[in-house]
Amino acid sequence: MFDFTQHVATRLRRLASGVAGTTPQAEPIPGSTQVPNSAGGFAWAVDQWTRLDRFLILGSEGGTFHVGERALTRESATAALACIAEDGPRAVARVVEISAAGRAARNDPALFVLALAAAADDVETRAAALAALPRVARTGTHLFHFLQYLKAFRGWGRGVRTAVGRWYTQRGARDLAYQVMKYQARDGWSHRDALRLAHPAPPSATHDLLFRYAVKGWADASTRRENVETDVVERIEAMHAIRTMTPADAARVIRIYGLTREMVPTELLTDAVVWAALLEGMPLTALVRNLGVMSRVGLLAPESDATRAVVARLGDVEAIRRARVHPMALLAASKTYAQGHGMRSAGRWVPVPAIVDALDAAFYLAFGNVPSTGKRLMLALDVSGSMAAPVHGLPYLSCREASAAMALVTVATEPSCRTVAFTNGTYPSLHSAIGYNTGLTPLALSARQRLDDVVARTAALPFGGTDCALPMIEARKHRWAVDAFVVYTDSETWAGAVHPAQALRAYRERMGIAAKLVVVAMASNGFSIADPDDAGMLDVVGFDTATPHVIADFVA
Repeated sequence: MFDFTQHVATRLRRLASGVAGTTPQAEPIPGSTQVPNSAGGFAWAVDQWTRLDRFLILGSEGGTFHVGERALTRESATAALACIAEDGPRAVARVVEISAAGRAARNDPALFVLALAAAADDVETRAAALAALPRVARTGTHLFHFLQYLKAFRGWGRGVRTAVGRWYTQRGARDLAYQVMKYQARDGWSHRDALRLAHPAPPSATHDLLFRYAVKGWADASTRRENVETDVVERIEAMHAIRTMTPADAARVIRIYGLTREMVPTELLTDAVVWAALLEGMPLTALVRNLGVMSRVGLLAPESDATRAVVARLGDVEAIRRARVHPMALLAASKTYAQGHGMRSAGRWVPVPAIVDALDAAFYLAFGNVPSTGKRLMLALDVSGSMAAPVHGLPYLSCREASAAMALVTVATEPSCRTVAFTNGTYPSLHSAIGYNTGLTPLALSARQRLDDVVARTAALPFGGTDCALPMIEARKHRWAVDAFVVYTDSETWAGAVHPAQALRAYRERMGIAAKLVVVAMASNGFSIADPDDAGMLDVVGFDTATPHVIADFVA
């Protein structure tokens, strides 16, 4: 007979070579709902709500290895619009949930989707989006980003004017003064522009002064001081006064009035005494961004008081939670600080080991207390060429580096955890013999390793085609007992003689273990290698602070 099943099969079969295989990943599984991915393989399309989550958490900046930024953004926006059309209030609630919890490394995608919802045809959706503005646009910079996005979708109607007006009027006078002084202009927008378009009625004399200051300048506003909070006036005057002061005098004023870096003239920011004053009240996110410059000016040095203060703040889990410092921001800061120079600037510094260690520890703290499942896990990291693409919004941190760091969170909590990387098989590896340049390389990750070491080791691994079925194939071949396989990938895969879902089912049959598969999506695309009809497979979003907890719950 002619064996048609050598080309078409829905169950895994055993080939003469001893390698398991059925439908190649470059072809769809017969009878399935798989679609072509961007790399020439086939995977399942995720639904629009999953795609929305991926965009809110991952963004689309820089695109992916296979999809350009423009195309990826348009695809993501199409999915967001579909969600808004289906259930606008639900989409807005999702935006608020992810943004307010600090689950994304950048807030821009949330502001973009909120602007889309604010321009929706549905009245209820528009109202929900505009009502949510203060919870998503928490700073002046966020507000200006939102207004720039909104300009592309609609004009300034009554609803927008009211919402922007509330953003200013519902803040306390001291908070509003901080916003006006620190976040003066972004994206071609300023407080002057927003206030002139919104025309809010000031709820107090101090608000009136701040509105006038933002629109007409201090010379006009300072003439109206009746019933105005004195400390607000003094703070603004101090910001203007330090422009002509010596560094020592400016430092004293900074301490008295709690001025921030943005309120200090650039020429004063080369002096350690000024940075010492700024450090005392510096927000945690600003502290992480300015570690390099504080080291360069000599403020941060081994055993210095400033270094001890920084280490203590980076070890404060409650402060990290309140500041919404994202783990990927800490990872990017750790990579940059440890190398001793910025990615764009020529400035150099000598890294302080205690601060490198503190950044390392803060990365784990930012995920919160991840529970141990006590299960047997196998983690597989995609380190293919496509994963060399940068993390959206963090252009100097690759997806392969970030995935290794995320895997460390699980390694640190699970006592039984085997880790491998998809490579080209040129290293001593558990490579497959299916004719593709693919393989697995054992990756010895330890909870005791530092992030910078793991990032460097991962970056040195050889690229190769990614066969996401290999963890299940090798575990089946060697009879490794695995309760859950966790694959970190962009799902842009094609190399392999069997689909991962088929390989997982074959592993379950051979081993008698109801093994699960978790696919951690490392790109904001629309694909997954997890079968949506299999309750033992789960698709989650990478770089989400909630991901390690979701994985632990699912595996347990």
